[in-house]
Amino acid sequence: MKVVTHSGTFHADDVFAFSVLREALGSFDFARTRDAAVIDAADIVFDVGAVYEPGKGRYDHHMRDLPRRSDGTPYSSVGLIWRDYGREALPKLAPGIEDEALDTVWQDIDQEFILAIDQADNGVAPVSSGHLSLLIEAFNPTWNSAQSYDEAFLEAAGFARGILVRACRQAHAEAQALSQVLTAARQAQDPRVIVLDRKLPWEKAVFTGGLQDLLFVVYPNEDLTSWYCRTVPPELGSFGQRLSLPEAWRGLQDAAFSQAAGVEDGVFCHPGASYAVRARGSRLSGSPIWR
Repeated sequence: MKVVTHSGTFHADDVFAFSVLREALGSFDFARTRDAAVIDAADIVFDVGAVYEPGKGRYDHHMRDLPRRSDGTPYSSVGLIWRDYGREALPKLAPGIEDEALDTVWQDIDQEFILAIDQADNGVAPVSSGHLSLLIEAFNPTWNSAQSYDEAFLEAAGFARGILVRACRQAHAEAQALSQVLTAARQAQDPRVIVLDRKLPWEKAVFTGGLQDLLFVVYPNEDLTSWYCRTVPPELGSFGQRLSLPEAWRGLQDAAFSQAAGVEDGVFCHPGASYAVRARGSRLSGSPIWR
């Protein structure tokens, strides 16, 4: 199989598109060129060629009648490649992913990761310093560098793959966490409090699972030495709380916090009342929020 994109300066969309195709298709002959004859002879062409015909493996988006998402956002080349090849790439990017999780993870990556590149590449969203797109562009050779653009492209692609792998594995972990959070919610004696047996990404699961009554999530830290009681935000990504921990606990530590909370092994309450910590004992007891 022959895959082609444009030569010269590269951006995040063509770099990530290459990384997705490499995972989806395995090995293929690859060229970066603007030679029309080479482009015409390729099996898949992305980000160059002025043709958008997925059925013929043509994925350019630099034309007046450019392809758009259902919400009107213009696609970049990685958006198009992820749309058609992302599901094939996922088993390599997130080894062990279950068939039933493919669509969920694909959608999460598309909306939380790929969309931002589409927006940046098409100038429909602000790109601040440190944006992923700018980090990829920084791999382009400087004017006085001896490195070729093709060498730099492959270096950038290796960096991009690492980011993509971590993003996919995080999304897979969140999909797996959803079932555990919902199971804990079904088993909870009080719908306002759930207790997890390990630390996992629960926030998205709360809102995806429609846990409207949930106020507190209790879980152990990574080394199982402490219990955390975390307040639930009113919406995903918010720093607010549906219900704060008691005002009298704020900023207290050790004995003072233990006395205020009515437990024997209190450690700390955040000054913003968003979470509290107690040492992990044989069971959760004392104040009802710890149960």
